[in-house]
Amino acid sequence: MHAQPHYLEIVTPDVETVCAMYAEVHGLAFDAADSDLGEARVAVLPGGSRLGIRAPLRDDEGPLWRIYLRVDDLERATAAAREAGGEVALDGIRLGGAHGRISIVLCGGVEHGLWQLD
Repeated sequence: MHAQPHYLEIVTPDVETVCAMYAEVHGLAFDAADSDLGEARVAVLPGGSRLGIRAPLRDDEGPLWRIYLRVDDLERATAAAREAGGEVALDGIRLGGAHGRISIVLCGGVEHGLWQLD
């Protein structure tokens, strides 16, 4: 298993302002909105991780930070998270394109992401 962050996600109603702030402060360059990632604007970070900034996809999705850790076996990692006391909110969802699959686990009042690349 990897413990390396693959994707850092920021959900905000003000995508353009947050992208501009990260571009100015950290020198990041964001791509156009990616429909396979919920219209997130994505920048590649030093080391290869990605930062995606997008608007909420549903009314009850408030501003948040979510980290997706890369895993080799999504089913095994999701099952292990469940066995360790996590509640699986999304289980093995395929993202469009060649992005891979994700699960989201709720634990300790925090959303934890798991990401398996194709």
